[in-house]
Amino acid sequence: GTLTPMGLLERAHSYKDKLAKGVAANFGLFAYPVLMASDILIYDSNLVPVGKDQKQHVEMTREVAIKFNSAFGEVFPVPEPLIDVRTGVIPGLDGRKMSKSYDNYIGLEDEPDTIRKKVRKMITDPARKRRADKGHPEVCSVFELYNAYPPLGAEAVAEQCRQATIGCTDCKDDLADAIADEMAPFRERRLELAKKPEMVEEILEAGGAKAREITGAKVELARRAMNVGNLQEGSS
Repeated sequence: GTLTPMGLLERAHSYKDKLAKGVAANFGLFAYPVLMASDILIYDSNLVPVGKDQKQHVEMTREVAIKFNSAFGEVFPVPEPLIDVRTGVIPGLDGRKMSKSYDNYIGLEDEPDTIRKKVRKMITDPARKRRADKGHPEVCSVFELYNAYPPLGAEAVAEQCRQATIGCTDCKDDLADAIADEMAPFRERRLELAKKPEMVEEILEAGGAKAREITGAKVELARRAMNVGNLQEGSS
C-alpha cells in the first residue's frame, strides 16, 4: 500500500464507475486494487487470465510489482494479462457485462429450463421486428455469447441472421441448449457437493493449507527484502 500512488488508485475504472453510480466512497472500495495486486503477486503469477474489464487491475499490479522490485530487489514477477479475444467481455442478459452485481447472469447451478427462460429475455437486434427482417449480429448480445461456443458456428449463424434465414428465437434456443450442455457437469458436481458439506470443508482446509505454505514463504521473502524481520519468528 505504501508503494501505491493515490493517483493510480483514483484512476481505477471500478472506483470511478461506482462513484458515478452513487456508491459512497470508502477505503475498502478505494484500496481494492491493492488487495487484488497482493492476491496476484503473492503466488508469483506470470500470466493472469482476466476479462477486458479487469485488464486495468493487472496493469496496476504491474506498477506495484515494478515499484517494489525497484525499491527492494527482484522479489515479484511482473505479470501480464491473459485475455481470450473471443470472451474478453461476456454480455449479460441485459446487454451489459455479465455480473452478479447487475443480476443479469446465468448461474452454474441453473437448470436447463431456467437457462432457456433467461436467454429468451436477452436483447437482440432492436431493428429486427419480424423473422423476415434481416438482422445485424454485431449489435446483438445473443450473438456475442455465440463466440464463447465455437461448435455453434458463430460466423455461419451471423450470415443466416443477415439473410433472415434464422430467427432470433431459434438463435436463443440453440444458445441456451449449448450453455445448458456446457454447464451440466458443473451443475451435477455442485449438487453432489451440496450433499457432502464435510467433504467441502476438508477441500477448503486442504486448499488453505497449501495456500499458506506458498504465501507464507513469499511473505517472508518480501519481509527479508524490506529488512523488516522474520515473519516466522514473530518479528514486528
